[in-house]
Amino acid sequence: MEEKKVITDADVKKKGVKLVVTHIRKKIDREFDGQEHILRWLEKMEEVLAKEDFDKAEYIEMRKELNDVIERTIDGEMRIKFRDSWYSFGKALDKKVKKK
Repeated sequence: MEEKKVITDADVKKKGVKLVVTHIRKKIDREFDGQEHILRWLEKMEEVLAKEDFDKAEYIEMRKELNDVIERTIDGEMRIKFRDSWYSFGKALDKKVKKK
């Protein structure tokens, strides 16, 4: 009989952040000024997500870096889209396993 993996708060948070990153990638549907900053951030974020462990401080730092990227994005429409993702990133870091 297989043992079920116990899902932790860290697993839920990491899954939420992965979803946010996926949505950010989908939002980049055209070229815009400052695009290189978000692409560089996404590469770095993928490296963080690839790690086995979950270091919340590292994720918080990546959220701060995303804020910096947003501030360097000249295109107003894209800045608004990324700002929404920034809020979602914060919500993902607050998620917890649902209690039965």
